[in-house]
Amino acid sequence: MIKRFFDDLSLYLQSNKALVIYGPRRSGKTTIVKNFLSGYSGKSKYVLGEDIFTHEVLSSQRIDRLVEFCSGYEIIAIDEAQHIPGIGLAIKMIVDNIPNIKIIATGSSSFDIANQVAEPLVGRKKVLKIYPISQYELSRNLNPFELKQRLDQYMIFGSYPEVLSLINPQDKIEYLRDLVGSYLYKDILSFFGLKKSTFLVKLSKMLAFQIGSEVSVHELATQLGVDSKTVLRYLELLESSFIIQPLTPLSSNLRKTINKKNKYYFVDNGVRNAIISQFNSLDNRDDHGMLFENFMVMERLKRNSQLFDYSNSYFWRSYAQEEIDYLEEKDGSYHGYEFKWSPNAKSKHQAFLRDYPNADCKIISRDNYLDFVW
Repeated sequence: MIKRFFDDLSLYLQSNKALVIYGPRRSGKTTIVKNFLSGYSGKSKYVLGEDIFTHEVLSSQRIDRLVEFCSGYEIIAIDEAQHIPGIGLAIKMIVDNIPNIKIIATGSSSFDIANQVAEPLVGRKKVLKIYPISQYELSRNLNPFELKQRLDQYMIFGSYPEVLSLINPQDKIEYLRDLVGSYLYKDILSFFGLKKSTFLVKLSKMLAFQIGSEVSVHELATQLGVDSKTVLRYLELLESSFIIQPLTPLSSNLRKTINKKNKYYFVDNGVRNAIISQFNSLDNRDDHGMLFENFMVMERLKRNSQLFDYSNSYFWRSYAQEEIDYLEEKDGSYHGYEFKWSPNAKSKHQAFLRDYPNADCKIISRDNYLDFVW
C-alpha cells in the first residue's frame, strides 16, 4: 500500500478546531481518514454527509442535538460534508461548545464546503488538500530509476490510487472512463440540479486540447454557443470540483506582456486522456509535450501543497510569443521553468531574463524532473 503524505492526521488535528480536507473524488481522502481512525487509540465517530440521519442532525443548528450527537467522542469525522447545509455553522457550534472535541470534515466539492466553512470557521480550521498520488509519495516505494521507468504510464493513466493499484492497462482505462462518466461531474450536476453533463464534457474536451496554451473564454463561448459569463461560471465549477487547475499570467507593468488569458491544466493526466478517449502510448501520439507539461505543473502543485509552500504560481508570455511555462514567486524572487520532453531541447528564456534580470530559469526534462517535484 502506498503511504500518503498526510497519513498521520494527528499532526494537524487540534482540540476545538476543524481539520478540513479537500480533494477530488476518489483521490484517497476517505481512505486516509478511515486508516487514521482505525489506528487511533481514543474514541471516534465516522459519519457520511449523505446519510439522512447525519444530514438532519448536523443541519438542525440546535446545540442540544449537536452535543448529544458528539457526546463521548474525541474525534468526529464527517465525510463528504459538503452535502450538509450550514455545515460550517454546525462545526462552529460543536467546537465552541464541546471541550477538547476535534473535527475532521472532508469534501470533494470546494464550491460548497469552502463557502460554508470559510466565514463560520475563521481561526477555527486547518486545511489540507489531497490530490491524486504524487511522485514524492510514490518515491517511498520506488527508487528514482523505477519512477522514471514508469513516467510514461503516469503521463497516460495518471495517479489516482485505484489506477495505480491496477495492472492491466484496459482495467485502468475502464476505471478512468467510469470515474469521468459517473463521479467527477457529480457535484456540479447536483449543484445545478442538472441530469446531463454534455456541456461540461464539451467544455472539458476543448480545454484538453489547449494544455499549455492561453485559453480565450470568448472563443470557447462562441464555439459552445453560450455567453462568456456562462463559460466563466463553468470554468470556476470545474476548478472547484478539482477537475482543472488554472494558471494565471504574470501581471506586470511591462507593455509587451500578455496578461489577459489563463492556461488550464487537468488535475490528473488520466482524467484528461479519458475525456478525449486517448490512451495510446507516447510513441503513437503527438501530444507528449502537452502531457509532460500538465504532469509537471500538477506534480509541482502537489509538492507545494504537501510542503505548505505558499509560492505564487504563474506563466509568462510576451507578444513575440516568448514564453516561460511555469513561474514561482516567493519573497519577491522569481524562479522560471521550461518543460521539455526532450532532454536535449534548448532554452528560450533569454527574453524573460532581460525583463527580470534577478530571476533564474531552468529547463525541466524527463531526465531531471524528479528534482523539480520533490
